[in-house]
Amino acid sequence: MHAALSNNLFFIKEHVGIFKAANNYDIFDPHSQQKILECREPNLGFFSKLLRFTDYKRFTPFDVVVSTPEGQKVLSVKRGVSIFLSKVQVLDGNDRVVGSFKQKLFSIGGKFDVLDAQERIACTLRGKWTSWDFRFVQDSTEFAAVSKKWAGLGKELFTTADNYMLSIDPGVPANDARRLLIVAAVMCIDMVLKE
Repeated sequence: MHAALSNNLFFIKEHVGIFKAANNYDIFDPHSQQKILECREPNLGFFSKLLRFTDYKRFTPFDVVVSTPEGQKVLSVKRGVSIFLSKVQVLDGNDRVVGSFKQKLFSIGGKFDVLDAQERIACTLRGKWTSWDFRFVQDSTEFAAVSKKWAGLGKELFTTADNYMLSIDPGVPANDARRLLIVAAVMCIDMVLKE
């Protein structure tokens, strides 16, 4: 697992544009304000690009690659065409499947299970339908939280609606595969639940 995933705070900034079909994000360390990861969709097909400008956007496939600013692949998040519920795969930097996401049927606010490579539940992502607040939980333990509200260092840099903060509990070990799955899941919140 890449060292950047051992951080406990990640600031995610979505690239905005008028005619933007691809999902592109930059991930910063909010303390140093240095870009530590980039999320791009380099292989978006022509028809998928066209459908991204229609009401069918949430059904289109995606293949998001998360890499270092130098180009080293850290993980990828893939989904085929989604008609009803999304099935999303997470692969590590060597293209090995490390987990997946299983969307919950009839969840208010959004919910999906984060599964490990053996398809066991590693944690569940739960959201509030009234806001952009999400929690990664298992039983009564919270592993991480995602929010558009943050009052930490560099607040003046992080003020637009397309930005959000991921906070991973320091109790999650630096080499725990859940870190990779949680970072991957954050990319899916926007593409699967909030589009």
